[in-house]
Amino acid sequence: MSTTSPYFTAGGPAGMLTRSGRSVWAVSAPARGGGGGGGGGGGGGRERCGRPRRCPPVKVEYESAHGDVDENRRRAAASKARAGETLVGATARKEELKQEEEEEQEKKNVKEEGKEASGEEEREEEGKRRKRAGGRWEPPHWRAQLDNVRRMRQHRDAPVDHMGAEACQDDDAAPAVRRYQVLVSLMLSSQTKDQVTSAAMSKLRSHGLTPRNIVGTDDATLGRLIYPVGFWKTKVGFIRRTTELLLAQFGGDIPRSVPELVKLPGVGPKMAHLVMNIAWDEVSGIGVDTHVHRISNRLGWVRKATRAPEQTRVALEDWLPRELWSEVNWLMVGFGQQTCRPVAPHCAECLNRAVCPSARALVTKKKAAAAAAAKTRDRHTKR
Repeated sequence: MSTTSPYFTAGGPAGMLTRSGRSVWAVSAPARGGGGGGGGGGGGGRERCGRPRRCPPVKVEYESAHGDVDENRRRAAASKARAGETLVGATARKEELKQEEEEEQEKKNVKEEGKEASGEEEREEEGKRRKRAGGRWEPPHWRAQLDNVRRMRQHRDAPVDHMGAEACQDDDAAPAVRRYQVLVSLMLSSQTKDQVTSAAMSKLRSHGLTPRNIVGTDDATLGRLIYPVGFWKTKVGFIRRTTELLLAQFGGDIPRSVPELVKLPGVGPKMAHLVMNIAWDEVSGIGVDTHVHRISNRLGWVRKATRAPEQTRVALEDWLPRELWSEVNWLMVGFGQQTCRPVAPHCAECLNRAVCPSARALVTKKKAAAAAAAKTRDRHTKR
């Protein structure tokens, strides 16, 4: 829609200013005449006919108000978009930094858990202290840990207590036969649960578990009697050859020294030390099975982590008082069967949870896992 605005000079209406759309059309004022009076002079810029003279319109371009508003809107939108991009970039960078910090913290937690699990820091410090004092290394808190295990084992209600090697012999048999039965039960117990070993020993005693009777039994029958102990086929051969050696070299009795015992087929250091303790009532060393090996590493009873039971035995005998050697096996085996289990140990019920490096590491690991799970849930929720 066009808009018309008049403007005036001293002599009257001089022209009209017209605006339409994006352009302005200005009507110029008429030129004034040269002199006054007489015939030649016009009357104040009028044509001879008496009508005002109009000059050609002059076009003046300018941006309309609508154009200004549109441009401002475009600029504001562009600025807002740039600000949004900057904000998104800053937020993304912030998330990246936060994720990097979380990863660093997780690595740190894993490193600390490893140190706690092995108890290296405590063991090294204790070793340095004892070295300065001129004594042997011994693990920190070991006496308190041992007392706690004794308290947890005071009822003697673990499988090893009523189905172990000590409980598998025939009390009415001759001493030499009882010692032979102890040896056979320990040979069967390798890689076998006490319940299975006890059942096999019961069948053997019913059959007649004496050296001469076993030598006279064929392998098929002997296999049926001891099945399903671990590696029962191999153990049939071990028992037969060992029994033949005992009859030939020891009159049906068993050797009374570790070096002679380990020469028998299927007899290792652990069995030899346990045989000496149970059958001969002599302490020659610590009988370290998988339970004693596992628990010793968890409690920090070895200066450096060990990989095999025999390594653990050597490490334990280096510092543990000799008067405790015979007690360690049955204590730790029952403790391992009931509380400090190979998988999912019952740390919450263990009296050693406050002084056990592995229990502390397990708690830290569970907390770290819970925190990581919570962070993952939060990230998914935000998305």
